[in-house]
Parts: sequence; C-alpha cells; structure tokens
Amino acid sequence: MSTLYKVIRRPLITEKALTTREVEGSLVFEVAADATKTEVKQAVEQLFKVKVATVRTASILGKERKRGRYSGFLPDWKKAYVRLKAGEKVPDFAAEI
Repeated sequence: MSTLYKVIRRPLITEKALTTREVEGSLVFEVAADATKTEVKQAVEQLFKVKVATVRTASILGKERKRGRYSGFLPDWKKAYVRLKAGEKVPDFAAEI
C-alpha cells in the first residue's frame, strides 16, 4: 500500500466496536480489502503514535439490498480489530466517545 490512509479507511463507531474497546481494549477500523495485518499494525502505530500488540482481521461479505423491483449487493469490505499493548493510551478520537 502506498499511504497510511489507503490502509486504514475509517474507525468504526458502533455499539459492538465500543463494547470491544471497553472490554478488550481493542480499536476497530475499516481497512482496505487487500491490507495485511502487518500493514495495519504499521499504519496504526505511525498514525496514532501507539504500540500495537495484536491485529485480527475479518472479511465482511456485502449484503443484498432491494429497492422496489431492483436489487443489488453492497461491496465487500474488511474490518480490523487492533489491540494496544498494556499501558498504551487510547487515541483521542476513541476516548471521547
């Protein structure tokens, strides 16, 4: 991947992601579909100036959506659960939620 912002698309702010952050100390991001775990780890460490312990990824298949008689599929995407090392401070965007 050429830039950090192509690897990490956006942080996911959902009920499940917030619960995961509180219970496990993990942050959840939408990442590029072809991003590897090492690329995600390096991108998070460089963007937020924190140390990453582990990265777990999940590929999400797009759901079928119907509008009247027309139907189609949402695009497939990838999610990354990033666990910070013990003693690391949660980045500002996630601390205020």
